[in-house]
Amino acid sequence: MTDTAWIDLALVSARPQAMGALLRYFRNLDLAEEAFQEACIRALKTWPKNGPPRDPAAWLIFVGRNSGIDKVRRQARETALPPEELLSDLDDRESELADRLDGVHYRDDILRLLFVCSNPALPATQQIALALRIVSGLSVRQIARAFLVSEAAMEQRITRAKARVAAAGIPFETPDASDRAERLAAVATMIYLVFNEGYSAMNGSEGVSADLCDEAIRLSRLLLRLFPAEPEIMGLTALLLLQHSRARARFDANGAIVLLDDQDRKLWSRPMITEALAMIDKAMRHRRPGPYQIQAAIAALHARAERPEATDWEEIDLLYQALERLQPSPVVTLNRAVAVSKRDGPEAALALVEPLADRLSGYFYFHGLRGGLLKQMGRSREARTAFDRAIALATNTAEATYIRQQLDHLADEADTSDLTAK
Repeated sequence: MTDTAWIDLALVSARPQAMGALLRYFRNLDLAEEAFQEACIRALKTWPKNGPPRDPAAWLIFVGRNSGIDKVRRQARETALPPEELLSDLDDRESELADRLDGVHYRDDILRLLFVCSNPALPATQQIALALRIVSGLSVRQIARAFLVSEAAMEQRITRAKARVAAAGIPFETPDASDRAERLAAVATMIYLVFNEGYSAMNGSEGVSADLCDEAIRLSRLLLRLFPAEPEIMGLTALLLLQHSRARARFDANGAIVLLDDQDRKLWSRPMITEALAMIDKAMRHRRPGPYQIQAAIAALHARAERPEATDWEEIDLLYQALERLQPSPVVTLNRAVAVSKRDGPEAALALVEPLADRLSGYFYFHGLRGGLLKQMGRSREARTAFDRAIALATNTAEATYIRQQLDHLADEADTSDLTAK
């Protein structure tokens, strides 16, 4: 680690605690973020000379809060100071801040910050962008790269998200027990969306997309530390770990997709898998199954299979049926069709897939799976039509390349058939 790398690590680790507390003090995302940035600048100037403080998060809160108050006071000539209760806890002793971080304030500040970013008034893309900017501290440039948009467009998206949060009038009080479950579900969904954004964008190269997966896992671990007895948060964390454990095997050297059955399982991360398996086993002992736990259990069956042919497709089908009952969705049924195809063949799977056509007509994976099933059944012309539709809906180069490969295979089979006929 370089001389200053420890400072970067400390700032990243302390950001959720510090931002959460500053948001509680100022009730304003922009002011809280500016106060935190000012505290980080002060840290970069003083920590190399003085060494790390006893509690970096408390130091950043202390300095950032004072910086924010100074800014508000400088504007007093044009704008009246907020009521005293909106600048709460103005005690200047850093030690008391550190003590409070060890108690309920620490947990509620971070939960509040995550919940603000996952406000259902925001579109999913704005939720993710706001969380990555406010909670994780990624730059606008990094987030724009992840979403494949310009920096200006992403800046506007984040600005609109902040404006919507302000207009929604989200309460800043400590969440009580009655609405905690709802808040946790919203936050878990936001983290899941962050992971999916990175997972879907990955194309075999290192970069921001992989960083998003890592960041989602970090946020999920953070939520699990705050609520260690919540089985669904255990399930979410286990699911993300299991999915990300296959990152090195998902693409070949050219960045092309490698299907699960064809992946080199020696490339899977065994430490991630071991941790996730222990976590999902612990979650299941609570006997309160939820969608994330079931999805993690499905991923665990893949992880436990040493070879593709050892996969328990019967159990996977049963788990997908349970997920359909808990969280009915055409995408869940589409995923279940894969298990059915492995167990009962492509005809049985296609019978599940065809009724989904109207609801999934704009979904890449629907047409990709349907084309694959038709191809297995020898219905080449229909398969080609399905693959053509899929390639038009591809969201990245890896998806498009995979579909082109399937179309090439169909063309090769047609040429072979012609030669045989002659």
